[in-house]
Amino acid sequence: MSTSVVRPAPRVTLKKALLNTLHYGVLIVLALLFLLPFYLIVRNGLATEQEITSPNWTFFPSALHFENIGELFSDSEVPFSDGMVNSALIAFLQTVGQILISLLAGYGLARVPYRYANQVFYTILLTLMIPSAVIYVPTYVVVSYLGWLSTLQGLVVPGIFSGFTTFLFRQFFLSFPRELEEAGRVDGLGYWGTFWRIVVPNSYGIIAALSVITFIQSWNAFLWPFVVGQDRTAWTVQVVLSNFLNAQVLNLHELFIGAAVAILPLMVLFFLLQRYIVEGYKQSGLKG
Repeated sequence: MSTSVVRPAPRVTLKKALLNTLHYGVLIVLALLFLLPFYLIVRNGLATEQEITSPNWTFFPSALHFENIGELFSDSEVPFSDGMVNSALIAFLQTVGQILISLLAGYGLARVPYRYANQVFYTILLTLMIPSAVIYVPTYVVVSYLGWLSTLQGLVVPGIFSGFTTFLFRQFFLSFPRELEEAGRVDGLGYWGTFWRIVVPNSYGIIAALSVITFIQSWNAFLWPFVVGQDRTAWTVQVVLSNFLNAQVLNLHELFIGAAVAILPLMVLFFLLQRYIVEGYKQSGLKG
């Protein structure tokens, strides 16, 4: 008859319990600090002007004014609906264009033999060191000369290439398994066929991650759309929001509820695809 030895359960020491408590306490504090701006946006968006500017702060307004949402979309002075549509269209086109161009450029720099490949790559890296505000004036002059002010192409084309996205794709393709590409070449595929039939289907993780990041950056862009979109029909949602707060108008409740509505698509996109963002950075070669 065999006897089993009953091992005592490991005891949680006081030091470990304190460390766990401290760990979760810090996480809770950081989470609350992260959520604070969202609370302020929603709280003020559903309040009146008097409650927003009142010195007697209340955690919630006396009544939630959901009619502020209807007022936002029916405001004839500020085309909020058109701004949302413009932002979505511009962000989509810039994302597709930027990912396609950077994907091809990154693969070419990583895999296609070319005498000046390193020089081209270093030139692309140099563009990352130039502040974007420095090139606004020459870019604006070119866009104006082409007659693209307040047009879709003027808002989309200047942001359709990204040196940073190209860099990330190149780093990813440098670690891409060469065996898969060699198998494609054995089947008679060239660089083009190997790229589309083998490389791209095995790169969906980083493509999805950089697509999400590019879309969010394009959606949140303000300065370039503000400079180029001179006609109100070309305003993006960020430019529309700025018109609620200027020298002539001070419309705080519509500004806050508009910010909440503008954030909503990005939050949905982020929560649905957040795992691709982490996965993409791990695959890009930037992991620590």
